[in-house]
Amino acid sequence: MCKDCGCGELTESTTHMQFFVRGYTSENAAVVEQALLGLPGVLYVHIHTHDGETTVDYNPAKTKLTEIARMFETHGLVAEF
Repeated sequence: MCKDCGCGELTESTTHMQFFVRGYTSENAAVVEQALLGLPGVLYVHIHTHDGETTVDYNPAKTKLTEIARMFETHGLVAEF
């Protein structure tokens, strides 16, 4: 288990969030996915560009929800929780 990024941690420490994000294109969705996966403790990201449904599994002890939301804003997207 990696203590820096949180990979391999027990599922009890993982939070599963779904967002509905407006503004995705095929290009920016790939960029956002990689940016989210680069945050500490983000273990999984899945984006549906056609309807904006975005799933993020993360460890809240490593990354705060506000940091994830800020990542969407940074890329010019609007996320609803």
